[in-house]
Formats: sequence, structure tokens, C-alpha cells
Amino acid sequence: MSESIYNRIAMLRAERGISRRQLAEAVGVHYQTIGYLERGEYSPSLYLALRIAEYFEVPVEVIFSTRPFPRLGREERTA
Repeated sequence: MSESIYNRIAMLRAERGISRRQLAEAVGVHYQTIGYLERGEYSPSLYLALRIAEYFEVPVEVIFSTRPFPRLGREERTA
């Protein structure tokens, strides 16, 4: 069983024009931690995940998942 945590941090940052450094300062971590999170090299604590969700003003499930997120803009194919 994989313990990977998938996230949409980079997408949300890009949408809102926020740098890694700005997000890191807002949630109280080093900016490199944000990079590690975005690349899936580090799984956040529950506290950090909630802080990031609070910062973006979205439910935590919008940002983090135990399954890969579907690609945006990809049409569902029917048989």
C-alpha cells in the first residue's frame, strides 16, 4: 500500500500568483518545504495540511488526496 500524498499546491499557487516563499512564510515553514510538498517528496503533517487549506480558503480535500488527482481539462472518455 502506497503512502503517497498527492496535492494541488503548485496549481493553487500559480492561479493566485503566490510564490513558494510567500506561502511558506504564511504557513510557518521553510520555502524549500513547499517545494518538497509540491514534488511529493514530503507528506505534510495534519496541522500543516490544514494550515495550507486555511491559507487558500478551501477544504483540505481540494488540495490533498491519497489518490492522484484527475488531469484538468481532460475529457472523460466513454465506451
